Amino acid sequence: MEKQQWAEEAWQRTSSKIKQMSEAIGAGFPHASQNGKYDRTAASAWTSGFWPGLLWLAYREEQDESLRQLAEACEAAQDEALDEFTKLHHDVGFMWCLSSVASYKITKNEQSKQRALKAASILAGRFNPQGSFIRAWNSYVWRNEEHNEGWAIIDCMMNISLLFWASEETGDARYRHIAMRHADTVLKEFIRADGSVHHIVCFNAETGERESALGGQGYSPDSAWARGVAWAIYGMAICYSYTKEERYLRASQKTAHYFMANLPEDHIPYWDFRLPAYEDAPRDASAAAIAASGMLLLSELLPADQGGMYERCALRLVKAIDRQCACYDSGNEAIVLHATGSFPTGKNIDVPLIYGDYFYAEALTRLLGNSSSRQMFW
Repeated sequence: MEKQQWAEEAWQRTSSKIKQMSEAIGAGFPHASQNGKYDRTAASAWTSGFWPGLLWLAYREEQDESLRQLAEACEAAQDEALDEFTKLHHDVGFMWCLSSVASYKITKNEQSKQRALKAASILAGRFNPQGSFIRAWNSYVWRNEEHNEGWAIIDCMMNISLLFWASEETGDARYRHIAMRHADTVLKEFIRADGSVHHIVCFNAETGERESALGGQGYSPDSAWARGVAWAIYGMAICYSYTKEERYLRASQKTAHYFMANLPEDHIPYWDFRLPAYEDAPRDASAAAIAASGMLLLSELLPADQGGMYERCALRLVKAIDRQCACYDSGNEAIVLHATGSFPTGKNIDVPLIYGDYFYAEALTRLLGNSSSRQMFW
């Protein structure tokens, strides 16, 4: 079956499932699913943008007004978090790119634009010029470690797309400069020579000097957390799409090659690529979905004779998810099964996670050929 026909059929299964999910979830904020039902989390949770993002994807393709109304209701509910901005963290990109930026790109809603610009200013305010990094979290205890004001994480490569967007919308270069300085720090301090990445890098908040790396959601500081590599693939491709700076393109390719080279035969990655043993180790289908969408963007940014290998790998990844991990029946609220949230802390292991659903659907819409790098929400 040719790619286009397969993508259309897979999208129809997925869009029908999103419609079913909308009737159960409504304007809530799901995060993880247990026993076929998604939980509900706060508007301030880092994952609060993924459900409205799913709704906007489906609305854009299907023009179902009920999905648009739910997406707008989610966005309005996020105002509670936006008004309490001192409690927010670097994940405002995940939160408002997929709700407010998506809304503005599709509907030109001016209020959505203002929400997204406020979120971008909050994110820019987290930049530490001493180390040229965006601080990840606020006061927080991670495995009995405190004082995380100098911590940055690989996930933020997706969040800085909000800064690039804000720079284009306002004409204010400061947003772009902050995004690029953070990305350059990631190039220097996070991405290893073989294309694997650190999850957390700790800097001295006063001097900006690099102090250490932490395993975070990976197996160890020297391991290769699969979702972290996927964030790097996609985030660096986004940086290149906005700046056309070759160093970001090469970094996206480098991390993509590492991801491809370390996939198991069935193309659903283990939660970490450097586990001491893989027997009975959980998979992370969400990492496959993120990497697939990132590789599809990467393929769009390259000439056909160079981008084809990334598109082919992405197609293998989404087909593997569809065949081994997708659930389209009404008995389960989620789409993508077998994701792993945080194995080291024992949270959400081998369960559906809303961002796995989102990135799988996003990858399918890229395969449909109806979108370009600028028509997505990043």
